Amino acid sequence: MIVFSKKNKMSNKNKKNKPSNGTAESTSVKEKYSSNKNSGSTFLFGKTNYQWMIGGILLIFVGFLCMMGGKSSDPNVFNYDEIYSFRRVTLAPILVMLGFLVEIYAIMHRPK
Repeated sequence: MIVFSKKNKMSNKNKKNKPSNGTAESTSVKEKYSSNKNSGSTFLFGKTNYQWMIGGILLIFVGFLCMMGGKSSDPNVFNYDEIYSFRRVTLAPILVMLGFLVEIYAIMHRPK
């Protein structure tokens, strides 16, 4: 003989009320996060954010340009001062890191 308690019946009722394949929930999520049709195309960031991003990319690019060079005309000669100069070892990595910090700021900054 099988005896059901009220607790089991309640849990079965709750299971019946929930959609089995998730279609009701997924349509509401789609409607909630769908793009506004009245507003047209909107950008993810504001104008100032994109300006900061371009500035950060330029800083990174200039930093990598500062690292370039150092090739010797004679492969048997190692020019220590050319390879380990202040521009390549100190200035260029600082510029690249500043560029990445500007990129983080540009992404996190909320436009007013």
